[in-house]
Amino acid sequence: MKSIIFLLPVVALLFLAGCTNLEERKNHLMVTVTYKTQPNKNVDALVALEELLAEVKKEEHFVSITLLVDPEDNSNIMLYEEWADATYYRNQHMQTEHLKKFRDKAGEFLAGPPQISFWKINEVLD
Repeated sequence: MKSIIFLLPVVALLFLAGCTNLEERKNHLMVTVTYKTQPNKNVDALVALEELLAEVKKEEHFVSITLLVDPEDNSNIMLYEEWADATYYRNQHMQTEHLKKFRDKAGEFLAGPPQISFWKINEVLD
């Protein structure tokens, strides 16, 4: 019985920690960035993006990025990003040297500028 009484506060604390994490994540900025590569340049684009992402993941307020490739058309590439601070993303992140370097050479492999859209988390289902 004593062990059950001891475990109840621990379980309650873990539950609340999970709720707090979800509530925190609801304030995060979710970003999708879609790219179209030039013909036969998808490998070049992926190499450049992987180099970029190696630097991005070191940034303040970075949470995660998923790199996706369209299985039907590998010239379509998408990044699915999560950032803890929208202001940081829209300002400091956009001015980083690694992002400037990527933009400068993107004309060698991208067909045009990316499409960027911003989202917020409404609900997470596990």
